[in-house]
Amino acid sequence: MRELTATEELLVERAEQQLVKKCMGKSGFRFWTTGVETPASREGAGFVLDDVKWARTYGYGGQFRRDAEKARRHGPNGAYENALPQRERARYREVLDGSASGGVLSASLPAGGTVSTPRHSCFTQAKDYLYGDFATWFRVEKTATNLTPLYVPDLVKDKRFTKALAAWSRCMNGRGRHYADPSDLRADLSRLTEGLSDPAAHAAEVRVAVDEAECARVSSLAHTARTLEVEYRADKTRRFKDDIAAYQRMRLAALEHAEKVLGT
Repeated sequence: MRELTATEELLVERAEQQLVKKCMGKSGFRFWTTGVETPASREGAGFVLDDVKWARTYGYGGQFRRDAEKARRHGPNGAYENALPQRERARYREVLDGSASGGVLSASLPAGGTVSTPRHSCFTQAKDYLYGDFATWFRVEKTATNLTPLYVPDLVKDKRFTKALAAWSRCMNGRGRHYADPSDLRADLSRLTEGLSDPAAHAAEVRVAVDEAECARVSSLAHTARTLEVEYRADKTRRFKDDIAAYQRMRLAALEHAEKVLGT
């Protein structure tokens, strides 16, 4: 079974918004679909950036996040909700997102702990249609997307990883960027772009991101991390294989349903 592409993920999310819009309309509310994200905005994630071309164009994707935040604050849904009378505003939020009073679903996380979500809302109704069974989807999605704590602690101790990471850090030091690992760099991004205009912040991001990506290539850190992830993930997550398979199967089913919703 394959994973969805970024384009396919966005198609499913667009269909979800269309279904939410229809659901909200049945309760007497308006809802606008949004389209801020692009396939490119879904790339560049991961432990270390190694796509030099993407880094040179998008930096760390900060402009995507800034655009999304502007759309959230100034978009029609927020304005519409804020204009509603207080009682209607509370009902709008409950219809859209649900509430504990309508019952909740809980799912156990692979590394311990639980997460919960309202059982009934326009969002859960949309997901129920797309994925076929929202309760099952909620459980397997929370399992499949929270597996890293099971294998990352062992992965980062592997000598193949520590050797590549040290080489990456030396490469970055040679460029005047003193970081022990990519997470240290990401944590410092807000300082590097603080107080800058959007164009200046983007330019600063690009410079750092290109250095990170080029050093990831030189040190083979990204390749090593991906190779080890396949190895350790397979070993440490074997007991969740049924949930992982169900997650992949339901995502592919959601794509088929989304294409019907959007008429594509």
